Amino acid sequence: MAVTDAVRRTVRDLREDHPGRLLGAVAAGWFLVLGMRFVVPAVLPTITEEFGLSNAAAGLAVTVLWLTYAAMQFPTGALIDRVGERTLLVAAALLSGAGLLAYFVSATYALFLLATAAFGLGTGLYGPTRGTVLSRTFDANEGTAFGAVMAAGSIGAAALPFVASVATARYGWRIALGGVAPVFVVVALALWLSVSDRPTATDGRRLREDLRAALAGIRNRGLLLAVVGATVMLFVFQAATAFLTTYLVTVKTLDQSTAGGVLSVLFVGGAISQSVTGRLADRYGSPPVLTAVALVSAVPLALLPRLHGELALAAGAAAIGIRMSAGPLSNAYIVDVLPDDVQGTGWGLLRSAFFAVGSLGSTLVGLLADGGLFDVAFYLMAGLTALAALAYLALPHRA
Repeated sequence: MAVTDAVRRTVRDLREDHPGRLLGAVAAGWFLVLGMRFVVPAVLPTITEEFGLSNAAAGLAVTVLWLTYAAMQFPTGALIDRVGERTLLVAAALLSGAGLLAYFVSATYALFLLATAAFGLGTGLYGPTRGTVLSRTFDANEGTAFGAVMAAGSIGAAALPFVASVATARYGWRIALGGVAPVFVVVALALWLSVSDRPTATDGRRLREDLRAALAGIRNRGLLLAVVGATVMLFVFQAATAFLTTYLVTVKTLDQSTAGGVLSVLFVGGAISQSVTGRLADRYGSPPVLTAVALVSAVPLALLPRLHGELALAAGAAAIGIRMSAGPLSNAYIVDVLPDDVQGTGWGLLRSAFFAVGSLGSTLVGLLADGGLFDVAFYLMAGLTALAALAYLALPHRA
């Protein structure tokens, strides 16, 4: 009993008055979650070759990853108030790690899809919960906390695909993916020790009533335009990142490691642009900046089939990454426009919707690639991005 009491006191002491420790644990989790989500596309050429997949089947695997992520957005928002962030964050890390560990026994394409679905579900639990625990803990300096965590995710997205590509070339894709599972367990322990419990909802609120109120509130013209623009941008982003390495290997004849490095450059371009566009949006408003981001990021998609050489392709990838800065700006606009009384439920519902639609991008590109239309796929993505620019152009300015 004395030992048990000592352990409890130690855990309590670790959790209390250490927001920096919590921030580090959450940031480490987001580094892994976001980074590993783009490792699957980075090593997709090797996986495709081993299982003898068509491009459509390979694209379906990435769709499964994003679709399961999307499926968890709305229910996670509801669970946060009923279960608490600590339980959900730990469960997210453990489930994500289990999904990666399952790749070791994925001897068939069907098992590979199941492992990918498990990883997608785990990462889907992490996203919304990460936001609420930061908002709850860092009320006075929320922007700084969010910025630090988002920066960690950007670093993970830039670094881990390249590292995984190199590891795949030397040790195989199963090691590149499954070898990270123990790190998720360490992060789960850190989250359990650093995140405090919070009171859960006991007011008997009905989820159906919240959902009905949220649907009734989503009628604002600006909101609809912002959602359309965000959905199209996400659809193209998911499609481009899913097949960029495959395109570079099969069409541009780069090796796997170099192609993974080019994909990493895309995220570097995104991280740099995010630091600039946020300040521009504060000065000029979100609509003109979102329009400019969409237009600028459409150009490299249209030019990519005509680019040759590693430096030119890397520059094109960095320019494509500029589109990543549309995400935070669109999200801020949408959340601000949502009615206050259904903001959480409405945001969770919309996230599920546009991530679900966006998940179909890789399947579409895979089908076009199988039809010998890989270049056409990039022209189509450029055209869709231009349509998103039109939606952003029509956005009303917020007060």
